[in-house]
Amino acid sequence: MTYEQSRTNQLIHEKSPYLLQHAHNPVNWVPWGDQAFAAARERDVPVFLSIGYSSCHWCHVMERESFEDTAVASLLNEHFVCIKVDREERPDIDHLYMQACTAMTGQGGWPLSIFLTPDRLPFFAGTYFPKHDTHGMPGLMTVLGRIVSLWSTDRDKLTDAGKNALRYLGEAAAPRSGGEETDYGDEAYAQFKLSFDAAYGGFGSAPKFPSPYNLLFLMRHAIAREEPHALQMIKKTLTAMGRGGIYDFVAGGFCRYATDRQWLVPHFEKMLYTNALLAIAYAEGAAYLDPDYAWTAERTLEYCIRDMRGEHGGFFTAQDADSEGVEGKHYIWTPAEVKAVLGEADGQRFCTLFNITEKGNFEGKSIPHHIDRDINQQDWDFAHQCFPLLLAERSKRVQPLTDDKVLTSGNGLMIAALSVCGRLLHTPAYIERAGEAARFILDNLTAEGRLLSRWREGHAAHPATSDDYAYLIWGLIELYQTAHDPQWLAEAVTWTESMLGLFWDDAKGGLFLSGRDVEDLPLRLKNIHDGAVPSGNAIAASNLIRLSRLTSNTGYEEKAQAILEAFAGEMAAYPMGCAGLIAAQTALRHGVTEVTVVNGEGLKPMLDAVRQYNPYMVVSVVGQGYEQMETLAPDAAGNTPVEGRATAYVCTRAGCQPPVTDPEALTGMLSVPEIH
Repeated sequence: MTYEQSRTNQLIHEKSPYLLQHAHNPVNWVPWGDQAFAAARERDVPVFLSIGYSSCHWCHVMERESFEDTAVASLLNEHFVCIKVDREERPDIDHLYMQACTAMTGQGGWPLSIFLTPDRLPFFAGTYFPKHDTHGMPGLMTVLGRIVSLWSTDRDKLTDAGKNALRYLGEAAAPRSGGEETDYGDEAYAQFKLSFDAAYGGFGSAPKFPSPYNLLFLMRHAIAREEPHALQMIKKTLTAMGRGGIYDFVAGGFCRYATDRQWLVPHFEKMLYTNALLAIAYAEGAAYLDPDYAWTAERTLEYCIRDMRGEHGGFFTAQDADSEGVEGKHYIWTPAEVKAVLGEADGQRFCTLFNITEKGNFEGKSIPHHIDRDINQQDWDFAHQCFPLLLAERSKRVQPLTDDKVLTSGNGLMIAALSVCGRLLHTPAYIERAGEAARFILDNLTAEGRLLSRWREGHAAHPATSDDYAYLIWGLIELYQTAHDPQWLAEAVTWTESMLGLFWDDAKGGLFLSGRDVEDLPLRLKNIHDGAVPSGNAIAASNLIRLSRLTSNTGYEEKAQAILEAFAGEMAAYPMGCAGLIAAQTALRHGVTEVTVVNGEGLKPMLDAVRQYNPYMVVSVVGQGYEQMETLAPDAAGNTPVEGRATAYVCTRAGCQPPVTDPEALTGMLSVPEIH
């Protein structure tokens, strides 16, 4: 049935692009809030909660099939209060009800479809529902009809189911006991080895996610344990992803995941967080494994800066998989289209290099890739000349929607990526962009000492989660490690103190996802396991370890240890899913090298010496021009230059070395040994 595009619902007043996409649905959507649940109580009806995000392909499908359909809308409007949530704006809401969905059904995903009592108790859950029953899958009309009937005839059963669901989630969130002082690094590594795809890289089979933080864990484990096979897994994965269709050769940047084992056919949405973390993985790979990985890191950041950055300096959230209602249409090519841009001979050469054929590999067209072959330097030089020409042509096509909201979480990761890449790839422009993004977040997404999660069109909203805090603090620490401006360390300390005050669980340790000032959820949970991004608790633990070394505040390390103790049971039960936490544990066990550089004659060569890859090192710069460090890190600031020259003081768990003024000697002291 058709509907009037001119009609609007309450989402028209929102800022989220995802919510605005649904503002003209015939469903009477309302935003999450006390008013919505009060209306459900007053009308004596259940709540239908639909959670998604703007670049979600199946969210678009469910909207077209059901939420734009007047028959579905009529049933929803009559018997439910219908709430829409953008999961990227309110990840705490999404996390709670996704956990409920997984507990009830054994799986999760988006769109997330949850039915609640007016008291916010989840009693039925699912993900995508077609309009009608199909292939054994119940249709939304069937589900709605059944719930309407049960609400009338057996409401107590639904309410009890909701209470039981929350009780189960609360009990499941309780810390599990783990082995005392157990080191879980070897166990996690063993699981990665078992699931590693030796043919195509990555872990598991289709669909295959990049999960770049797993690669960062493996790099750190390899160095701490001198484990060469871990490095081989990293190299195979980085190489395979960089050759696959998951990588956008024309514009740069990676798609969210591949639908197949070979990394050929992506799910075409492009997320800021995916590209930030992959840029770090490729930059670390370039610094330690193979300098050729630098090109992938640089092209990834080039894409982010060109297409995902606003004039204000903040970075946008995502780009859609669909254009003109068709998944991937913007990205695929025919040989004729390529030859029309490059000419017959060059076009054929490019098509041969990147497997663009008449038959195609996706919907009758081709996703560029070179999974099956290496490309020599001469051909790469040729390809680099072609990419801008093809990008200019592709830009004439209908563009996928860009979700232009600015998230604290994604920008924290991008600040970290730009800082790491600026340091390891020796690119000052990245450091400048990182500083601009950090300043934008700190100037526009804070209110009365509280971080907020989302900014768009001049409007910031929603209390930030502990994940937001952890990712931003990570970015600020990396920015300090690269730029050595004390303001960034000061900001990292300030927001760490705020994070601990808002989210710390005094009874059981660890950080809740939502703050103690958030009162619209029936249960506070903790984000423990890594997914597409590492858990906030994992990043917080790593941050606290590094800050304890940078500031000599032992209380930070004690908090990091408390996080690891709180989740020891989870690390024991599922090491591979807790790689972020185990990476923090590995840092504690391996030890962190503390480097203090005192300003003096020849400072730049000394700073160049410390801008090398060593994941178990932190660097402070003190002395003249860095007076703020006297307050931030008084122990480090107490060091003095030797004979007026820039001087490095290096301390490890084994003790402190004599002061060093020779950059070459300092480089040798800090370099990570090769592992064979």
